[in-house]
Amino acid sequence: MEHSHSNDIVAVAVAAGIFKTLVAAVQAGGLVETLQGAGPFTVFAPTDDAFARLPAGTVETLLKPENKATLVGILTYHVVPGKVMAADVKPMHAPTVNGQPLDITVDHGTVKVNGAHVIKTDVLASNGVIHVIDSVVLPK
Repeated sequence: MEHSHSNDIVAVAVAAGIFKTLVAAVQAGGLVETLQGAGPFTVFAPTDDAFARLPAGTVETLLKPENKATLVGILTYHVVPGKVMAADVKPMHAPTVNGQPLDITVDHGTVKVNGAHVIKTDVLASNGVIHVIDSVVLPK
C-alpha cells in the first residue's frame, strides 16, 4: 500500500501558503522525503514572517548548498517525533529530530517554544501535526 503524499506535512505546509520560506528550506535541506515519511511528526513551523525577522541575508546564506548541514540542523530542531496535539502540550524539554531539546513553556494558555509564540495549533496532516510559530528557533 503506497503512502499518499496529498495530505502529508509538506503538502499541508505548501497549501497553507504562509510557509514558502520553510518549504524552500526543507527542499534545499533534502528533507522533503523525510517529512513525507510515515512519521508521525510534530512540526513547529515558522511562518514566512518569522523567517523574514532573521538578520538580513540569513535565509539566503542558509539556502546555499555549502550550508546544507547547518540548515538541516536548524530544520530538524523544529521537528519532534510523534504526534503532539495542543491539548497534550505541557511544559517540558521536548526531544527533537536534531537531538537537542526544545524548551516548551505554557503560561496562562500561551504556549512558547524556546520563546517563540505558538500562534496556531493542530494543523493536521496525514503523518502528523503542524503548530505555527512566530519565530525561527535555533539550536545551540
